Amino acid sequence: MISVTESPSRVGAANVLRVARSIKAEGWLRGQPVTKCAPGKVYIVEFLATWCGPCIASIANFVILQDKYRNNGVEVAGIAAHEQALTADEARASLDAWLTKSVPNLNYAIAFDYAGEMNKLWMDPSFSVGIPTSFVVDRDGRLAFVGHPTQLDNVLPKVLNGSRAVSDEAKALDAERINAGRRRKREKSPKRALVEPILARLEPAMKSKDWAAALSAVEEALAAMPDEVTFRGLHAELLLHNIRDMGAGLPVLRQLVRDAIDKKSVVWMSVAIRQLFDPAKDYSGFPDAERFAMGKDLSEHILAANPPQGSEGAKFLSYGAVAQYYYETGKRDRAIELVELALKWLDAAPASDCAKRDVVQCSLQALASYRSEKLRYEECCSAPQNTAPKKPEPRSPREAA
Repeated sequence: MISVTESPSRVGAANVLRVARSIKAEGWLRGQPVTKCAPGKVYIVEFLATWCGPCIASIANFVILQDKYRNNGVEVAGIAAHEQALTADEARASLDAWLTKSVPNLNYAIAFDYAGEMNKLWMDPSFSVGIPTSFVVDRDGRLAFVGHPTQLDNVLPKVLNGSRAVSDEAKALDAERINAGRRRKREKSPKRALVEPILARLEPAMKSKDWAAALSAVEEALAAMPDEVTFRGLHAELLLHNIRDMGAGLPVLRQLVRDAIDKKSVVWMSVAIRQLFDPAKDYSGFPDAERFAMGKDLSEHILAANPPQGSEGAKFLSYGAVAQYYYETGKRDRAIELVELALKWLDAAPASDCAKRDVVQCSLQALASYRSEKLRYEECCSAPQNTAPKKPEPRSPREAA
């Protein structure tokens, strides 16, 4: 935890976060945890996400900065506080897989924070909206800079030589940033205020299976947060599998599939394909040709983004549904191969990285089913009976989807 040298309540509005605050991460996936602001060192705290293009683009520069200024007492800490997944375990596993694949030689620490504590401690009080956002803590424990990482090449030398803290230019830029952030937060605050009571209604509606009330809450949430993958997936599931309104649900699912592929996001594609190939769901009312066409498209994109020959991907996220697609299209050996790969990945993953027990059990049951049941997929694309055992009833978004 980075030590606080001054109470936040004593920091004026014009000097928001001038003193370094705490780091309260749920875990550190790479590097040594940053436990305190050591005197005489400079810290760069970077908020990032794997779905954020500019964040990914900035990682290479952070690697360079860490190498260049390590001997000057500079330490970089990345904070993944905006990962998109249905559960914290899935977000952590997906982030770990991405880091292994994309930056295997990362030379700085990466923290994981799904609960949003770091946003409350750093982003919100500094009126920072959007990522990537970089915070630079100087040798005296003061926050010397908040802004986009592309500015660091110019800012960091001034922080190191002490001129940044007294610069009129720095003060003017900081005031401009705070004013802009305040405007953007005022625009976003009604959405945040709206979502909290919606979640308070959604959770009991899901538990009591009041699908109409749950749908109403989800649609309100999407009006405020239209690009939130959890609500997008739940919207499709409620319409298609709970309410069974194909006329309303299919357009929602089609758009989710298109957006997932356009984003090239395995998380989004995993959410989409689960609506199409889950052994516990009834697809008797689905248009078979379209279901298999969407399944083919999603499966190919998922396997291209997270290939079977790689060992780094969080394969339990999507491989179960992809395997079901192949099983139902007559490719049993391929289905078995994918489930085995998911089980191999799960076996190597730390127990805390995913809900291992339930996922492993479902995967083993599917594997046994694929090996023992004859295929009944017909040339006219009529969907066969699902043979894998049923999974538990879906839980509320705060538990899992």
